[in-house]
Amino acid sequence: MGQHVRLEVADAVATVRLDRPKMNAISGALLDELHEAAVEVRDRPDVRAAVLYGGERVFAAGADIAEMSGRSYADMVAWGAVLQETFRFLARLPIPVVAAVNGYALGGGLELALTADFRVLGERAKVGVPEISLGVIPGAGGTQRLTRLIGPAKAKGMVFTGRHVAAQEALALGIADVVVPDGQVYDSALALAATYVNGPRVALRAAKQAIDGGLDTDLDSGLRLESALFAGLFATQDQKTGMSSFLEDGPGKAQFSGQ
Repeated sequence: MGQHVRLEVADAVATVRLDRPKMNAISGALLDELHEAAVEVRDRPDVRAAVLYGGERVFAAGADIAEMSGRSYADMVAWGAVLQETFRFLARLPIPVVAAVNGYALGGGLELALTADFRVLGERAKVGVPEISLGVIPGAGGTQRLTRLIGPAKAKGMVFTGRHVAAQEALALGIADVVVPDGQVYDSALALAATYVNGPRVALRAAKQAIDGGLDTDLDSGLRLESALFAGLFATQDQKTGMSSFLEDGPGKAQFSGQ
């Protein structure tokens, strides 16, 4: 895509690779390229799942503090809006997304990983939201997505202290979905993403929309959203394929077209 973000597609899985040595610090330029990559992932019909990856050494060690430190309040209002919108866009990609995390995922790096549906961590990975040590708080979802994922008390424990959390604790907290040897992180994330590429694309999109949308509202509204999305899937070819296959051949044998 550009100088700091690369996009590669193979076997219907897109890899969005951060490549800003040494620590993949999230600068304005990287953020712009990340948004461009996300738009392409959303729009490419050959992409059915995606992996966010920072490389073998580090996922992303946070925002570019040198770039950020000189900004004014007005600057940060504008920057914060761009940051939030880019991460919101990533979180709403209508396909399954897996974050492959080696090394550090701190501050904006963890917040980026939290936009994914699943997180695969290397056994030596460390995650955290250390913004409090800079006299600020997380600004790209750390107080919101993290809280929804692990609960308010555990999120406050991380945000208030800024401590780094090792991989096995991240697994116990629910931040990580799986922990693997460092050298297997990317391949494991690809394998996880690949399990979804032959699924019913519209139904997967609806499932993600129902779950994520339901978290942002009350139960009754979430149930109405689920019901509307459920009914809408009866206008798809995959619903016809899936149910015909079930009746004729039994469960789990449907070959979906994604339509």
